[in-house]
Amino acid sequence: MTISGGSALPKDEIERMVREAEAHAEEDRVRRDEAETRNQAEQLVYSTEKFLKDNEDKVPADSRTEVDAAIADLKSALSANASVDDLKAKTETLATASQAVGQAMYAAAEAQGAPTGAPDGEPAGATAADDDVVDAEVVDDDDAKANG
Repeated sequence: MTISGGSALPKDEIERMVREAEAHAEEDRVRRDEAETRNQAEQLVYSTEKFLKDNEDKVPADSRTEVDAAIADLKSALSANASVDDLKAKTETLATASQAVGQAMYAAAEAQGAPTGAPDGEPAGATAADDDVVDAEVVDDDDAKANG
């Protein structure tokens, strides 16, 4: 912590404030870690619930059950002010379950032949009409006559 400027505080008061800040630095770090962990957990719950709602007809039932249980578990830990370690563990469990749902949806879409992108780097859904594109270069005749 630095205190600068033309302060009207006496030097011993400034030194006391610096000592107090140093003494509470670890406490502040713990609070910041807890706040970040809670925010990450809440964001994961929100985004997973939104994903499930937006894709409810595509999510396999067995995967959905596992994710719903992980969401409920994390929500209860958040409301019970669980420890940071407990929140981190439950967040990781939900993230893993959510990824498994995404993989299952991708595999199901691939098995049904849904376009996932062409192998040549072409966008999915490219048609034969796109092959009629002709590259051309515009040449100004006046410049060619002046230089020629």
